[in-house]
Amino acid sequence: MNDWMDKPQEECGVFGVWSMEDIDAAQWIYYGLVALQHRGQESAGIVVCDTKGPIGNICAHKGMGLVSEVFHTDVLSRLRGNIGIGHVRYSTAGASCVENAQPFFYNYSKGTLALAHNGNITNAEILRKALQAEGAVFNGTSDSEVLAYAIAKERMNCSSIEDAVCKVAQAIKGGYALLIMSPQKLVGVRDPWGLKPLCIGKLGQTYFMASESAAITAVGAEFVRDVEPGEIVTITKEGLHTELRLHTEEKAHCVFEYIYFARLDSKMDGVSVYEARLRGGMALAERYPVEADVVTGVPESGLTAAVGYSERSGIPFKPAFSKNSYVGRTFIKPTQKERVSAVQMKLSVIESVVRGKRIVLIDDSIVRGTTIANLIQMMRKAGALEVHVRISSPPFLYPCYYGTDVPDNSELIANEYSTQEICERIGADSLGYMLLEDLPKMTGDLPLCKACFDNHYPV
Repeated sequence: MNDWMDKPQEECGVFGVWSMEDIDAAQWIYYGLVALQHRGQESAGIVVCDTKGPIGNICAHKGMGLVSEVFHTDVLSRLRGNIGIGHVRYSTAGASCVENAQPFFYNYSKGTLALAHNGNITNAEILRKALQAEGAVFNGTSDSEVLAYAIAKERMNCSSIEDAVCKVAQAIKGGYALLIMSPQKLVGVRDPWGLKPLCIGKLGQTYFMASESAAITAVGAEFVRDVEPGEIVTITKEGLHTELRLHTEEKAHCVFEYIYFARLDSKMDGVSVYEARLRGGMALAERYPVEADVVTGVPESGLTAAVGYSERSGIPFKPAFSKNSYVGRTFIKPTQKERVSAVQMKLSVIESVVRGKRIVLIDDSIVRGTTIANLIQMMRKAGALEVHVRISSPPFLYPCYYGTDVPDNSELIANEYSTQEICERIGADSLGYMLLEDLPKMTGDLPLCKACFDNHYPV
C-alpha cells in the first residue's frame, strides 16, 4: 500500500518494441516506461536484442528506483538492439528488491528468453515448489520469475514460444499481461478474462505493445487496438500474427483501471478513462445531491470525477489543493504521525477557495480512511464550513488477488464500520459511495471485475 496517500496500487507496467528498421529499441522503451511510471515506482528494467546478430546477443539493465534514476544516457547507449521489452514495478507478489526487478531473462539452449509481467499469479507458490522439485533455482521471490522459468522449460519440448506459453497458461491462475522476447519474436499475451490491459501500436515499420494506449501515444506511434482477452500476439519480421488461444466466455476487466490506475489520456477496451471518471462524478451527483458552494477533488484521480459532479450538479468546480510534485517516494513513512506529516507535505489547502464555503470533496476511494480524514481536518482548519465527501468507487470490502495491492479485510475501514460510522470517523458532514449498480454508468456494457467490492472473483 502507498501509505502516505492510503491508496491501492497497481503492480506494474510493460512496454515492448519490435522494429524492422535500424533503431535503438531501448530509447523507445525508455520513453514508453516514463509514460507508464505511474503504474510502478520501485524498479525499472529494459532487455534488448539484435535480431540480425548472433544467437544469445542480449543486453539488459535494471535497478531500483524511477525510470530516470535507473537509466542514464551512457546506460541506454550500451543497450543495442531492434527488439526489446521494458518494465516498471510495484511489488504485490515478492519483496521489493533488485532480484525481483523485471524483465527476467535467460540464455538457454533455444537461444534467449526475456519476460515482463503485469498482474498476479495466484497459484505461483504451487508452481514454484513443483519446479524446485525438478531442480529449478530462483534468485528472487516474484511470481513473474516462476512464469519466466516455466515458459523456458516448456519451450524445450515445444515447437514455438507460443506453444510453450499456451502450455504454461493451462497451469496458471490469476490476471496477467505478458511481454515475451525471444531471439526473433516479440510476443504479447493477455489473460482470458482481460483482467490486465495490453494494447498494440505502430509507427512506420516499428510495432509497440504497452499496458496503456497513453504510452503508445507518448512515443509518437498510432494506437492500433487492444489485445483481446485470451489473445496471443506475435510480431516477427513477417509482421503481426495473432491467435485467440486462451479463450473463455466470461470477461472481467479491472474496474480500478478506470477509477484510479490508468492515465487520463488512455483508452482501454474501447472506453476512455477520462470519460469514465467524468461519468462517475455525474453519477455521484445524481445519487447524492447536496447544497454546497464549491466542488473539488483530491489530486490527481479525484479531479475529473469532481468536474463531472460539478457539471451535473451546477455547483462550481475549483481546485482546493496545491500539490508539491517534488516530494518523492522516499517520503513514505511508517507511523501514523509521520503519515499525517507526509500528507501535509504533499498537499496544502488553498485557503481562499474553502474559507466560509460548503465543500463537496471527491476522491476515488477510501481504504483505511487516514488520508481523507487528514484532508478534511486541513480544510476545516482553513475555514471550510462543511465538507461533504463523495467517493467514485464502492466501499472496499475484500482483497484483490490479481495484482492490485488492496490490504486484507482487517485493514479495510468499510469492512469494520458502516458508511455513517466512517463519515463520523473521518470528520465529514456527509459521505456517499458509488453504488455497484451505478458502475455501468462509467464504463457502459464493459464486463468488469468488481471482486474487491462484491466478493465475486472471476478466476
